[in-house]
Amino acid sequence: MNSIFLVIIGALVLILAYRFYGSWIAAKVLVLDETREMPSKKFEDGHDFEPTNKVVLFGHHFAAIAGAGPLIGPVLAAQYGYLPGALWILIGGVFAGAVHDMVILFASVRQDGESLAEIAKKQLGPTMGVVTSIAVLFIMIIAMAGLGLPIVNSLYNSPWGTFTVGVTIPIAMIVGVYMRFIRPGKILEGTILGMTLILAGVILGPVVAVSPLAPFFTFNVHQMSIILAFYGFCAAAIPVWLLLLPRDYLSTYMKIGVMAMLVVGIIIVRPTIQMPALTQFVNGGGPIVPGKVFPYIFITIACGALSGFHSLISSGTTPKMIKNEKDILPIGFGAMLFESFIALMALIAATCLPTADYFAINSSAAAFAKLNMVPIELPMLSGLVGETLAARPGGGVSLAVGMAYIFYKIPGLSHLMGYWYHFCIMFEALFILTTIDAGTRVGRYLLQDFFGKFYKPFANKDNWFNIIVFSAMVSLAWGYLLYSGNVSTIWPMFGTANQMLAVIALAIGTSVILKVSGKIKYGLITAIPMAFMTVITSTAAILNITGNYLPKGLMLMSTISALLLVLMVIIVVMSIKNWKTEIDKIKAGTYKKEVI
Repeated sequence: MNSIFLVIIGALVLILAYRFYGSWIAAKVLVLDETREMPSKKFEDGHDFEPTNKVVLFGHHFAAIAGAGPLIGPVLAAQYGYLPGALWILIGGVFAGAVHDMVILFASVRQDGESLAEIAKKQLGPTMGVVTSIAVLFIMIIAMAGLGLPIVNSLYNSPWGTFTVGVTIPIAMIVGVYMRFIRPGKILEGTILGMTLILAGVILGPVVAVSPLAPFFTFNVHQMSIILAFYGFCAAAIPVWLLLLPRDYLSTYMKIGVMAMLVVGIIIVRPTIQMPALTQFVNGGGPIVPGKVFPYIFITIACGALSGFHSLISSGTTPKMIKNEKDILPIGFGAMLFESFIALMALIAATCLPTADYFAINSSAAAFAKLNMVPIELPMLSGLVGETLAARPGGGVSLAVGMAYIFYKIPGLSHLMGYWYHFCIMFEALFILTTIDAGTRVGRYLLQDFFGKFYKPFANKDNWFNIIVFSAMVSLAWGYLLYSGNVSTIWPMFGTANQMLAVIALAIGTSVILKVSGKIKYGLITAIPMAFMTVITSTAAILNITGNYLPKGLMLMSTISALLLVLMVIIVVMSIKNWKTEIDKIKAGTYKKEVI
């Protein structure tokens, strides 16, 4: 299949979905009101609540939600062939992911920027709030470890990548100071300054890699895990304008720029998708993703189509900075559709590689030997890149190779294969790292809300003791899982837990829609994807426990998975009871719309 056809179909589907479906939900279901006072203005404090230009905020929100999922998930799911992944990315992104993100962002904005657990408490009662808090905290910690895994696998023993990614941190702080104190409101100037410095960091990367400074940017897997957790702590603790917002904003330009280059590269090269539409592994037995295409395709792709983690951002940092309620449509719905397009590009990049090369990179040496496949271009690609590419599972390396492979095919650029590969590795790490900083900060909010129920001073988000202690607790929790885990243990649990959180968010979102609209049919836009994903995640959790964790003696993973399954079922049942009450009122004619 020609890759250009898939690019065009994907772009048309997503553009039309935004224009018609997203706009209809915004205008008719949620009835967005641009005259309402936003939490960012009402509680402006210069630390968490900050009225932000919608272009800048789109950059932050997109950077925060677009982590490992849209890059790594589709690459791993290509084990089943390109067709299952492409269909789920487009259908799931429109009817599940974008709806999920926009509805939760709307609910949080209407609840003064409160977290998902607090929304559940106010809409469904205190018991629901406590249960949701526990579930979200567990899921968030697992998600952060899962999102950090590709970064560690991409940057360890790579001074070029580590320097280029690491230098974006002080650059973001420089831009944050510049835009707040030196030239307030001069967004264009700050953007030009930041992007110039980031490009300089990219250019200097290969120089640093062969200089005496290289050892200072070379770390093993465990060291990189510790460094990543420490970065998460810093990003969660310091004011949002100093690091989180400018870094995510600038990173978005890098992300959009690279993906635009990839689209242009696909148009010029017109690579053929070499992976078949369906492989023999749709019935299980694959070397990369355990189990059959159903249900694992839905939890492996994760953020590219639907992600519960997005609800943490939509009820975390973003609602505290949104300036106008009408901005919920482009930021909530639009950013998710753009992420789906990114996922589709990642799928194309990976499946343009020869099939044998794809499996050689993403499988262990022992697993690949059992496939009786012979790599075609991999030895040549390894020579051009200057690194061993075989047996580098996790999705990150094959995606970088696939992207570099397309750029390499552009006339006149073949001699830059090594540069393209390392640039793509840096791009992936930069892409994912923006999720780490926002996610850790959201985790701090969640922990403070939870412990604040038992000791009220803990809920004070302006207290520096609280900020430091709870930021450290979150970072240590997910940092430990990252330090001690690997792809086969963390990613399946991350995928399942992430979609469990999506089920919880969609259940809460359905309750919100019923209350603000007073129409049963509108509740179906979240209830239908919730019901579908409840079946998916329940099946995947049981299969993970019985087929992956218990046979390996992973009791901690088994216990956490079982606990999350129970919590999800409790929340869904309690939500359905709430829906029934609201629906009975609507049918009886005693219902009054609530302006939450």
